[in-house]
Amino acid sequence: MNRKEKLLKIIDTYKIMPQLKYFQSEVFELNEAIIKNENIEHIAEELADVLVMLEQFKLYYNIKNEDIEKIMDYKIDRQIKRIEIGGERK
Repeated sequence: MNRKEKLLKIIDTYKIMPQLKYFQSEVFELNEAIIKNENIEHIAEELADVLVMLEQFKLYYNIKNEDIEKIMDYKIDRQIKRIEIGGERK
């Protein structure tokens, strides 16, 4: 079974709403690891947990990496423009 099949099996087994709720706890754990300035290995582990969840959602909603990359580029460019004009963070 490849990674995509495994991720689909996980989300198909647990269903979307419970996985969305679980995702909140994973994001919280990552946030805590960063705030507490944990070691890099712990932060990497928490990042991996969050990324696994995000990959499940991308598959579930059939969202392509290219679409996400395009949106990310737009948002990054928008924030750079805000920085350059001295604007506040949004």
